[in-house]
Amino acid sequence: MDVDVVVVGSINVDLVVHAERLPRPGETVQGGRFEQHFGGKGANQAVAAARAGARVAMIGAVGDDANGAASLAALAAEGIDVARVRSTPGPTGVALVAVNARGENQILLASGANDTLTPADARWEGGLSVVLSSFEIPPAVATAAMQMARARGGVGILTPAPAHALSAELLAEGPILVPNEHELVVAIGNDDPAAALNELTHRSSGPVIVTQGPAGALLAHGERRQRFDGLRAPSVVDMTGAGDAFVGALAAWLASGHTLEQAIRAGNAAGALSVSATGARAALPRREEIQALLA
Repeated sequence: MDVDVVVVGSINVDLVVHAERLPRPGETVQGGRFEQHFGGKGANQAVAAARAGARVAMIGAVGDDANGAASLAALAAEGIDVARVRSTPGPTGVALVAVNARGENQILLASGANDTLTPADARWEGGLSVVLSSFEIPPAVATAAMQMARARGGVGILTPAPAHALSAELLAEGPILVPNEHELVVAIGNDDPAAALNELTHRSSGPVIVTQGPAGALLAHGERRQRFDGLRAPSVVDMTGAGDAFVGALAAWLASGHTLEQAIRAGNAAGALSVSATGARAALPRREEIQALLA
């Protein structure tokens, strides 16, 4: 089967508690509201790309539990090809998410079935334009996904989250890297974001897009630096998943033949629209919504 975007990534269920503020270490904060949502950085990016108009396939793993079956059904309902998602004994990945009154979050992740993925899983026999991956699966699998993208003549996009050092083997594939500022400094091991960005662009031949929340994004490629201003969010309820919205729209725009600059602007629009509802997926926008905001 030919698709536009292949996602090699995580599939989780998110257990979300809303409270006035986030707890400090050792502290219990009362008065929260509980919700359960489908999540996982990989699955969220797959849904974001599908809603942004791409034909999407997912490669991943779920547990042989009720969460796994429900997660697969939710992806299939978005029109995503889940034939390469396997079920494995044990639990599906779970994320514990705390969200404060300003929409900021803290996330604790139990990887579950996601950790059973191996580099051999990162294969796709049909045509593709873009491959997405991140570090909610073993880093060796994310690296294999970027190798597969290059071998298949596609564009690799890696979100280095959770924050993780980037290996020379991965950087040699020249993927588009999409870190936030925290992930940028961890990726290089330099607490100065500007110096970290200079070093990363020196070590990698691919573009680096640093997402900066409401401020937008910074594109760095070689000596080039270009800022893309963020767009005003209609409302801010929950910032969980805004980065996944950005990457999904970025991939969908690139897969449909747009320039990287156009794709970044679409990503900014998708990120702004995505924060208006609770949960990482509820407000992931559709292509027509992104186009309307861009207009």
